[in-house]
Amino acid sequence: MVTLADVARRAGVSSSTVSYVLSGKRTISEETRRRVERAVAELGYHPHARARALAARRSYILALVVPLRVGGYEPVMMEVVTSVTVAARQYGYDVLLITNDEGPEGLRRVAVSGLADGVVLMDGAPGDERVELLRDTQAVLIGVSGDPRGLSCVDHDFAAAGAVCADHLADLGHAEVAFIADAAAPHDRTLAGFRDRARERGLRFVHRPCDRTYESTAGTFTRIMADRPGTTAFVVQNEGAIGPLLGLLRTSGRTVPEDASVVALCPDRVAGRHTPRLTSVAGPTADLGRVAVELLVRRLTAAARGEEPVDELVLLDPVLTVRESTGPVDGMRFAVQT
Repeated sequence: MVTLADVARRAGVSSSTVSYVLSGKRTISEETRRRVERAVAELGYHPHARARALAARRSYILALVVPLRVGGYEPVMMEVVTSVTVAARQYGYDVLLITNDEGPEGLRRVAVSGLADGVVLMDGAPGDERVELLRDTQAVLIGVSGDPRGLSCVDHDFAAAGAVCADHLADLGHAEVAFIADAAAPHDRTLAGFRDRARERGLRFVHRPCDRTYESTAGTFTRIMADRPGTTAFVVQNEGAIGPLLGLLRTSGRTVPEDASVVALCPDRVAGRHTPRLTSVAGPTADLGRVAVELLVRRLTAAARGEEPVDELVLLDPVLTVRESTGPVDGMRFAVQT
């Protein structure tokens, strides 16, 4: 049976482009339209017949591609896996796990065989070959791809999380802030959100990435205090740097939160195990899996009806939890007087 993917390959375009030509829902160049129509005629492709066949062959299985790491336990990842599984069962689907060590071949095997009706891919990244493979099936990314055409995506709103950090510290009267990022996993969207809101609120800030080691954190802290001795608040998006930073603040004679405030972008379980307990900004992790399944079911339902699935992007709002690590700048010994 000729598939939409076969037409796309013959025409030298993406599957989504073929869908747009057939549905007329988007403007496509005349040259591209002619190539697609010629491929449809040559292959004898019938969209509505394909939709009916798809509905008849549903497996009621969703594939979940999981970034398992050998020798490591990832509680956040497991929370997402659990939420995907629970949500899928509510819609009558079972879940097939595919580990990332299988690479593109594992995903290609599932897509070609029809074993799963749709795919949820965790940790999809720009340039990831697996993301390209998913354009020929119904799929949802947990994470935002560089080119999400033909897919739906759900992710935390990292830019909003950065803005929440800036607002919280500005509301407490802080004027000098340091943003400590993870050099191995920089979150540009968080920094961009923080930077934009900091400028709106009149915060001076310095951005310094470091590794997840005491030595790297210590070097970064030393440079920050040398360059900005009036720094009274720290935003940390690097779980490995949190403990060392708290220790370095103590040894420098700064008490948290009386002399320095610390906001961490981390899960609540991490924020609660430090002393003092950390004010934190986190996304609703369990909602990632639930929303991913909802988006995928909507795509599958549309395809089964012979309709073009809608590409959706859902960004989940961050949650600020105020604990003992942040306080007002009034009376701080190291605050810059303005």
